[in-house]
Amino acid sequence: MSLRVTLRGGYRFDITSRGHTVITDQPTEDGGRDAGMTPVELFVASLGTSLGYFVAPYTARHHIAADGLAIEVGWDYAEQPHRVGQLRVRLILPTDLTEEQQQALLKVAQGCTVHRSLTIPPNVEIELCQGSAAAMPPVLLGKEHHHEDSFRSRNPSL
Repeated sequence: MSLRVTLRGGYRFDITSRGHTVITDQPTEDGGRDAGMTPVELFVASLGTSLGYFVAPYTARHHIAADGLAIEVGWDYAEQPHRVGQLRVRLILPTDLTEEQQQALLKVAQGCTVHRSLTIPPNVEIELCQGSAAAMPPVLLGKEHHHEDSFRSRNPSL
């Protein structure tokens, strides 16, 4: 699987994958044009949307009202090195759950792909391609597949 990030001027980058484009930029006070979320906002949003992708189908399968489901994700920075140091997630449901339902829903949320990737970090390799090598087609890191929908096959009881 792969995607491409392309500089479009200033601090704006376009991210393309499967025919979709997402724009990232920096706020005007940081020298950007504020044409899109910052990379950190996109990083944090990926956790929230991944959680939602797992929680919403779970609520549907268990007949739990989820209209109005919202996920809020807050973060703090840490230093040395500068990074996102803490993430706080609030799953907001429009209905009350039993203790058993709460525990099951939290287990489902913690099983989302992005959460697991944060708690069990992937190996990250950075390769520099320059000159004629930069014009070569991208290298796919793995086979294409629907990554999130495999959760159900790994957790059939949920």
